Amino acid sequence: MWRETVGMEGSRRLAPPLRGVAGSLAPLGYGAAAFGAYFSMYAFRKPFAAATYDQVAGWHHALDYKSALLIAQVIGYALSKLIGIRVIAEFGRSGRGAAILALVAASWVALLLFALTPAPWNIGFLFLNGLPLGLIWGLVFSYVEGRRTSELIGAILCASFIVSSGVVKTAATLVLNAGIAPGWMPALTALPFAPLLLGCVLLLERMPPPDARDVAERRERAPMPTAARRAFLRAHGAALALLIAGYVLLTALRDFRDNFAAELWTALGAGGNAAVFSQSEIPVAVLALTGLAALMAVRDNRRAVLAMHAIILGGALLIAGSTAAFQLGLIGPLGWMILGGAGLYLAYTPYNAMLFDRMVAAVGQAANAGFLIYVADTSGYAGSVALLLYRSLGAGARDWLSFFTAACYVTAAAVALLTTLSALHFRRAAGRETA
Repeated sequence: MWRETVGMEGSRRLAPPLRGVAGSLAPLGYGAAAFGAYFSMYAFRKPFAAATYDQVAGWHHALDYKSALLIAQVIGYALSKLIGIRVIAEFGRSGRGAAILALVAASWVALLLFALTPAPWNIGFLFLNGLPLGLIWGLVFSYVEGRRTSELIGAILCASFIVSSGVVKTAATLVLNAGIAPGWMPALTALPFAPLLLGCVLLLERMPPPDARDVAERRERAPMPTAARRAFLRAHGAALALLIAGYVLLTALRDFRDNFAAELWTALGAGGNAAVFSQSEIPVAVLALTGLAALMAVRDNRRAVLAMHAIILGGALLIAGSTAAFQLGLIGPLGWMILGGAGLYLAYTPYNAMLFDRMVAAVGQAANAGFLIYVADTSGYAGSVALLLYRSLGAGARDWLSFFTAACYVTAAAVALLTTLSALHFRRAAGRETA
């Protein structure tokens, strides 16, 4: 299964716009541009979750209105991921920046229509808001993958979806506190982030392609037509199934923690505090992603894949351990949300960047990481929808904290088991290749 790849000799000239900045600081600049692009996208996706929508005229259903909004958006987002399995796999280098800007603009039009349409008839516009946004990650990550510095750039990029959620909710809470109606809050919160999005996309477009040394170590990345996708899944489907099963649980837990952060903080005694969202998420990003960026030092791709299994396992154990410590009174609410969040993102983040990027580098088939990320994401968001439906329709009275605590334990145990099985599978496969 495993094979180290040998790439082309020689060197490529850097694109003229970046010829003068290529060096040790260049990956940080690339990472900052990728971070800013995806960070900005979150302002078009997540601000509505800062409101609780407790009382909505005309809504009298077992499923509460906010859950209906979340499910509508996540279904659109998940459908976008399904579409992205093909679109991202086959997308070339041309037109990526224009596609990002057009998709985000379409999502904002949906937010505007959400504001203009009375509740509860506006729920469908959250579906239309999520539908274009699911493609953004694959387009942004296509600039990043296949480089010797992909772990560093990828870690900076992944910090965006940890930090941005808290920052966007802080911004949205401030908009609400200014007296803006919840229906208009998402569209108005998103607008100030548009210039940042445009600037970062323009910087990404100036980013040079992977050079010859990148290709030699990380394999050249190419579009994957249908036949190539099927061949890859036939060869590695069993191993991927174990990993993706764990990712489904992690995605569901991560989305629940993110979408119902306002309710969780209220249960923890910090409701209405706009700063708490950022206070809890910025340390999470630092703790989770510093370790992941260090994987850049592991040059052997097979060892790097196994090291990421160990990080995922460690993250699962940290989720369970921090939850137990909170229940025993050893740490407070903020400490639990930071440590539990760090564990969650240590386990969750590798799937979005480093794990599949290194996997493509280690196996002997033409592929791109975007395809594998979107296979995982499609399954993951199906799990997120299922958890929302179960929580709203089948889990009894709305006790956010108890439900989240139980979900932490179940997810941690299952992910630990599945990751261990996957690691054993990859280790045996590597042994067969080197025998």
